[in-house]
Amino acid sequence: MALQNDSFLQACRGVRPAHTPVWMMRQAGRYLPEYRAIRAKVSFNELCRTPELCAEVTLQPIDILGVDAAILFSDILVVFDALGVPVIFDPAPRIESPVRTAADVARLRWGDPREDVAYVYGAIRACKAALADRVPLIGFCGAPFTTLSYLVEGGGSKTFEHVKGLIFREPVVFAGLMEKMTDLLITYLKGQVDAGVDALQVFDSWAGALAPEDYREHVLPHLHRLVTEVQTAGVPVILFARGNANILADVATIPADVLGIDWSIGMDRAIDVVGAERVVQGNLDPTLLLSNKALIERRARAIVESGRRAKAHIFNLGHGISKHTDPALAKHMIQVVQSA
Repeated sequence: MALQNDSFLQACRGVRPAHTPVWMMRQAGRYLPEYRAIRAKVSFNELCRTPELCAEVTLQPIDILGVDAAILFSDILVVFDALGVPVIFDPAPRIESPVRTAADVARLRWGDPREDVAYVYGAIRACKAALADRVPLIGFCGAPFTTLSYLVEGGGSKTFEHVKGLIFREPVVFAGLMEKMTDLLITYLKGQVDAGVDALQVFDSWAGALAPEDYREHVLPHLHRLVTEVQTAGVPVILFARGNANILADVATIPADVLGIDWSIGMDRAIDVVGAERVVQGNLDPTLLLSNKALIERRARAIVESGRRAKAHIFNLGHGISKHTDPALAKHMIQVVQSA
């Protein structure tokens, strides 16, 4: 059946819809009281692994805020179930046995995500049924480098010493890990398409951790393979690399259908870098949603206006929405964008 609102997918394909479509990274999450009410009853792990609850949380911003696309509620690290690597969310993710040596690498089992994270595919089917063709559903994964960074660091990091040390001291080991992680993520994403998602986003959240030359040499070839192989599944692919002001020209060499722009570069400048023939997504600084309606409206309208220079533009934040955001201000931003 045709979607009732396909403005997001039109923009992904380079067609300008009647209004600039808008959704927000982390739009299903802690800033919504309705989400917190569910989390008060179940753990994060249980929520991610219960398709009906995933669907309920995924639809909350559709019902409450009126965004133009839903994004599956999950986490980029659930794919570690296919490696036999437990992840503790406390609340930030923590891996008690990081992978840092050749012996650690040898212990990884590299399973099949279609079996080991079957609950994700169940959640996608539940979301599609609950959405009833109102708006598209976005699936996602972490990019190979970002996903691998958590595996090597044992969690988030400010310095990324372990993963960068692995790159510089054991480049062959790192390259082998990236190759296998890319294979795993391709299978994972194609499974999401088979389950029913309408688009995919690849999050390279830690792209800015590397110097541009190291990103080009050690990351970009794998990211290129991931995007181009997943595109054969037939849905648009959005590539979002955070901290991308310094590497945006390199990221733009990958033929993703949409390039996500973070808040570290102005949208005008970003379009100059990637070219007006590309579709872009972004890029309001999420902390602006902690300010006031007037400032939010002014900045949002400016980004929409800048985005008119691109082939098409999907409005989004420059990163995930803050848990301290007032939902009323988020809704105001969405209405401003849709009416601009």
